[in-house]
Amino acid sequence: MPEDETQILVERAQGGDGAAFAALYDVFAPRIYRFFRFRVATAESAEDLTQKVFLKMIEQLPKYEPRGIPFAAWVFRVARNAWIDEDRTARPTVSLGLLTETAALTVGPHEAAVAAMESETLRTAVATLQPDQRDVIASRFFAGLSCRETAMQMGRSEGSVRVIQHRALAALRKRMPTFDGRLGDAGSANGAGPELSAR
Repeated sequence: MPEDETQILVERAQGGDGAAFAALYDVFAPRIYRFFRFRVATAESAEDLTQKVFLKMIEQLPKYEPRGIPFAAWVFRVARNAWIDEDRTARPTVSLGLLTETAALTVGPHEAAVAAMESETLRTAVATLQPDQRDVIASRFFAGLSCRETAMQMGRSEGSVRVIQHRALAALRKRMPTFDGRLGDAGSANGAGPELSAR
């Protein structure tokens, strides 16, 4: 959704329009869910964290002012803070389930088994990345944020995000010689998966 349309919904939601808030939920809930699903062991945990983010949004939305920060960046800053709170009590994980959830639906049993083995290797490799590298991978490829939005929600420059992303991808390729630059089905509506690049 274009930023100007999002901003119209935000202003209506700030004025108490429940339908506008529901529309914001419809736009952002799936992306926030994927952001968390990448990091936690179960779908239920990702759903719980997604709900916590929207409860925080309800509390904080009246105070939101654009000030040059896209609403998506603000929402994912709230999500990232929720994850930091959660991470204080739990070790970060990359869920194998997220990477293989739809594989069995789109391919045969043999292909699904191969995909599961490859996803386990990817899960292990991503789990070894530095925390900021995991943040960038989660934001860019699972939540679908732009480089600018990722930078704003992390409090970094776009150049810094690009460098972190480049290093994360290089680390994944080094740890996985057969890595073809794709993250399973995560973040993609068509199941093909987003290609990892330094864009």
